[in-house]
Amino acid sequence: MDELEEGLRARIDFSKLRRIGEAGYDVVPVVLQDADDGSVLFVGYANELALRETLRTRRAVLWSTSRGELWRKGETSGDVLELVDVRVNCEQNSLLYRVRAKGEGACHTRDPATGRHRPGCYYRRLLGDDLEPL
Repeated sequence: MDELEEGLRARIDFSKLRRIGEAGYDVVPVVLQDADDGSVLFVGYANELALRETLRTRRAVLWSTSRGELWRKGETSGDVLELVDVRVNCEQNSLLYRVRAKGEGACHTRDPATGRHRPGCYYRRLLGDDLEPL
């Protein structure tokens, strides 16, 4: 079992944005939201190329800050996120991709009960130092 992804102890990565800055990536945060039910699927990052590709292909494309490359969501998993629209916040420093999932789910982790990809990445609730499965 991967303790970070499946564990019930909180280990929040407060250094993520610092590492992105140190890597020199010109990116903005992207919230990916189910266009039908409003649930937040996950948060990623986009650079200019990822945003252009998202608009061109009408599918969620992000910049992988861990791999340093373009990430076409669903390219390997089949869990494609079709674009409904892109929204920009008031300060133009974050994006909202409203999407529809075309596959098992949006998260790369799997529900141990079903073996299927989870619909979104927010599948635990924070309770102090502990996490509670939803």
